[in-house]
Amino acid sequence: MTNPDIGILLSNIGSPEQPTPLSVKSYLRKFLSDPRVVEIPRFLWWPILHGIILQTRPKRSAKLYEMIWTEQGSPLSFLSEQIANKLSNSLKLPVEIGMHYGNPSIKVALEKLRSQHVKKIVVLPMFPQYSGTTTAATMDQISAVLKTWRVIPEIRTIRDYADDMNYINAMCHSISKHTIKHLLFSFHGIPQRCVDRGDPYQQQCLHTAQLIASKLKLPYEQWSVAFQSRLGRAQWLTPYTDKRLKELPLQGITDIHVVCPGFPVDCLETLEEIAIRAKEQFFKAGGKSFQYIPALNDTDEHLSFLQKLISQNILGWREHVIAEPEILFQE
Repeated sequence: MTNPDIGILLSNIGSPEQPTPLSVKSYLRKFLSDPRVVEIPRFLWWPILHGIILQTRPKRSAKLYEMIWTEQGSPLSFLSEQIANKLSNSLKLPVEIGMHYGNPSIKVALEKLRSQHVKKIVVLPMFPQYSGTTTAATMDQISAVLKTWRVIPEIRTIRDYADDMNYINAMCHSISKHTIKHLLFSFHGIPQRCVDRGDPYQQQCLHTAQLIASKLKLPYEQWSVAFQSRLGRAQWLTPYTDKRLKELPLQGITDIHVVCPGFPVDCLETLEEIAIRAKEQFFKAGGKSFQYIPALNDTDEHLSFLQKLISQNILGWREHVIAEPEILFQE
């Protein structure tokens, strides 16, 4: 490594270790116990979580994970590892993956960086649009680890990149491979109360979609935005993706592509909820053609963007001027 004192931490939500009810239950317990994820007072939420959700949901969710599981394991996990390895090779820096509720954990990732004598860390939460339920959860976990360390490294956090034009260009490069008649942007939902309390997530999602549509020169009637993955009976961000899929055929739109710009790496929410379940919902509602556009994953355009983003955020930390990262694709 040319600069062994600089390290990169990529964070994401994580996945169960196995597509089994027991493993899924352990994952969900950690995930849904985080007050950043569920902001309901604990005395109200605990009976619901432990008395209902953890008794019923793991078996059902395990079957869904089975549908997308591969020989390499969870797509989110192995694709994230591939991204980290490729970035480490191209940047000549240690890059570690840390998962909020899975393995390797953020604690393990930070310890790996410390064992490599890293003194400066760029934290890149793999959530293009900021939310207290995701990016802030990364920082909570990092803080919990660092408060046990005697020597604290310098930290730079990339809070979001919802309107970064290199990210927008990478998304457009992926989408432009398809002939679009109607493009549905599906973002992960969050409770409406989060936005009411100041979370910028909804605004950033809409801005991302507008920038992509504008770059692709899509007329307004040729694209729309919806929010998926709601949980419980509370009001979440609307319109809901499943309801939007039922409305489109009624409006004469029967040929669609769906893209999920909030997910840089494919996971259960994209591969099962969208590519499989949403497709079935759309056809049942009268749709005729449905195609999911995969996440950027470990493609050249994604890696090129991430190289640029990280390089911009370590300026001043290196002893020499950083060379431009290798451009892996051209518009």
